Amino acid sequence: MKHFKTGLAAVLLSAAVSMPTLAETTLRISLQLPLKHHLGQNLLQFKEQVEAASKGDLKIEIYPSAQLYKDKEVPSAVASGAIEMGVASLARFVGTVPAVDLFYVPFMFPSEELVQKATAPGSSIRQPLDDAILNTGARVLWWQAYGGVALLSKGDPIVNPEDMQGKKVRVFGKTLGDFTKSVGGAPVVMSGSEQFLAYQRGTVDAGMTGVAAVMPRKLYQVMDNLTVTKHADIEFVVIINDKVWNNLDDSQRGIIASASRNVEIDLRQKMVQIEADALAESKKNMKVFELNDQQIAAWKKATSSVVDGYVENSGALGKQLIEAAKKL
Repeated sequence: MKHFKTGLAAVLLSAAVSMPTLAETTLRISLQLPLKHHLGQNLLQFKEQVEAASKGDLKIEIYPSAQLYKDKEVPSAVASGAIEMGVASLARFVGTVPAVDLFYVPFMFPSEELVQKATAPGSSIRQPLDDAILNTGARVLWWQAYGGVALLSKGDPIVNPEDMQGKKVRVFGKTLGDFTKSVGGAPVVMSGSEQFLAYQRGTVDAGMTGVAAVMPRKLYQVMDNLTVTKHADIEFVVIINDKVWNNLDDSQRGIIASASRNVEIDLRQKMVQIEADALAESKKNMKVFELNDQQIAAWKKATSSVVDGYVENSGALGKQLIEAAKKL
């Protein structure tokens, strides 16, 4: 009996040694959008690549639809270490890094080509912003392309600048608020997850959002019109707590960095088609208005003062980025 117990112990020890190592590090990601949205799909790609490359050493858990944090809460939640990772609109850093609003300066990046140049890793525009965000305690892993800003309205469409007069408008950044004020509207800042109820209840009369958000958020159920202005570009960033990042080993950081780069490139390349598909779907459920050159010129003229407010608010970094944008 004694020999049997000894033999059994040896077998169990051998089995324990040969068992695969369980996931040692879990990284949770907060996302305000549904997983079916293209940002959610992008995170799923990241999860798949990281878990496969790490062979179970890294586990990624995604919490979509603002289950844990609203968009505006993500930067502080990640910076404090309350959660390891999160996805937030770039505009959510405006309180600590006012220069992030560069992408909301009216018509600063009116083409996809210019957006790609500005958002490229290491560019004269992106790198200073990544560095500034790092000072908050959150490290940018990659940027997620979201698409151009569009205007939503109920009843009468918003086509000309004067159509904004007297309207309460949902915005998601100070500079978009200044844009709204410049044409006679009253901006109301709120997160993306709060939009539906605000439109449904009439808390606001109109709103700004990305074309690609209309269908996943079911905004077509509570708004009648969509106007494609392309006056601003929406960017999201995936961030990780910097202490968490530094506590990972070199192999883990390499795996995460590689997957981040892969999924960023993939999404950026798909963005034009994603927007085109989203616009086509929106046309089935709403009235969609696309501005002509004359109308765009009117909007540019009416909102031209916004750049001055941006530079005043964002200081030396904002001025630096404006100059860099002109060189693009």
